[in-house]
Amino acid sequence: MASPPHKSENFDPVELAVFKSAFHSIAEEMGAALRRSSFSPNIKERRDYSTALFDGAGCLVAMGEGMPVHLGSMPMSVRAVLDALTLERGDVAMLNDPYSGGTHLPDITMVMPVHLRGRAQPAFYVANRAHHADVGGAFAGSMGPAREIYQEGFRVPPVKVVRRETIQRDILTLLLHNVRTPQEREGDLTAQIGTCRIGARRLESLAARYGFDRVARNMAALLDYSERLMRVELSRWPEGEFTAKDFLDDDGITGRPVEIRARISLDPHRASARVDFSGSAPQAQGCVNAVYAITCSAVHYVFLCLLPAEAPRNAGLMRPVQVIAPLGTVVNARPPAAVAGGNVETSQRIVDVVLRALAQAAPERIPAASSGTMNNLAVGGTDFRTGRPFAYYETVAGGMGARPGLDGISGIHTHMTNSRNTPVEALEYAVPIRVRRYSLRPGSGGAGKFRGGDGIIREMEFLSPAELSVLADRRRFRPYGLAGGAPGAPGRTQVLFKDTWRELPGKCNLQVEPGTILRIETPGGGGWGKRDLSSRNRRRQGR
Repeated sequence: MASPPHKSENFDPVELAVFKSAFHSIAEEMGAALRRSSFSPNIKERRDYSTALFDGAGCLVAMGEGMPVHLGSMPMSVRAVLDALTLERGDVAMLNDPYSGGTHLPDITMVMPVHLRGRAQPAFYVANRAHHADVGGAFAGSMGPAREIYQEGFRVPPVKVVRRETIQRDILTLLLHNVRTPQEREGDLTAQIGTCRIGARRLESLAARYGFDRVARNMAALLDYSERLMRVELSRWPEGEFTAKDFLDDDGITGRPVEIRARISLDPHRASARVDFSGSAPQAQGCVNAVYAITCSAVHYVFLCLLPAEAPRNAGLMRPVQVIAPLGTVVNARPPAAVAGGNVETSQRIVDVVLRALAQAAPERIPAASSGTMNNLAVGGTDFRTGRPFAYYETVAGGMGARPGLDGISGIHTHMTNSRNTPVEALEYAVPIRVRRYSLRPGSGGAGKFRGGDGIIREMEFLSPAELSVLADRRRFRPYGLAGGAPGAPGRTQVLFKDTWRELPGKCNLQVEPGTILRIETPGGGGWGKRDLSSRNRRRQGR
């Protein structure tokens, strides 16, 4: 990532706080606009999107309350755009290529330059990323157990979808002719374009009010401030090397576990850290491969969690942290490896491994493993009510790992996803599915001094013939406990065929007829600390 255009030495802390809030509010307004104007339940209800601001060099300055898996990797998409294209006033670039800073093909990113009067080069950039319920490919919903990226959907390198304020209909039509739900896709894509324009206008207004130099100076100061916060934090950690490993259940093709290893080197004297994934499994035959942007994003998220909640989230945070991910492994795959599950499942396991290693350095600060899977469900078919194709995607929450001093939260999205659930009413209105049960999964959280959160049971009946794909994990390797806590319960997926429940693999694709019932039981979080029945009973009784 390029260095910022200004280097801050002296700054006014009050002014910096004002600008920090201003930048964050612009990113948040972009997110609110995208949510309100989008068409699909996945963006409107689940809020599977992210928004961010960048300086003129392409460095991340501020982000909205979006998806961690998006925000840590979006800077690489912006860099890919800047390397490939010359963006003029009114242009908007579009891309989804995981091998150009993307995550997986359903995540489409828009990048727009912000030009100020009298300046030849863009002063800033705005960007947003949203998960589309279908981008073509071999599997409805574009989230099936593929073997190569060509099966996963329509792959878009950096291209201009808008030139000088005019949408390029040929580019848009090419994409829409390769997806199952073109009207919904067009609605979501144009919402993303409009969101960029809102962010650009707000930055133009900010620069008009305070002047470009003042705005840019505070952008640079925020990056430096975040770097200092991270270095101060790292200077407090013990020196040493801390290692951990964990496994994905399988890659969806071979049935063999996929190992992920991390070695974290902490140097408090230099206030730096190195996270090395050497020794992780070679890239897989299935779709659980993560690209380098995903691995960096997961590490970014973990180290961000070490800081106070009010810390500015920007590119400065990662300056002291080096990420090593050998090319050709499951944490830095080569094309044409399939990557849909790498974004949603492997990212979660990378977080688990990094946290497990850090727990050796500071056991009093690190929580037990959360559910460790997004329990992805993609469905497509023809809606019997309208006769038109539909595509639907959702993730199902699980249990949060217990923390030192606190039980885990039940039924919540954790770590690399902080999306919401799809409300039953919105789901049943949008697609031919009836939700039969939606409840917590009692007893699925791991026991301990502090108990892991419980997972969820989500049971749904298909009302039209449909193709469904499930990408889930933690069916074999349970979410670990820490400090003597017990692991959480594993997840399971079942389908009811002719009055018989049949167990499904964690990663699968199948055709279902009307009346088929799918049940997803998500993992609970791990427990923390050895269980002390006497003290726990006293705590429950308020003594």
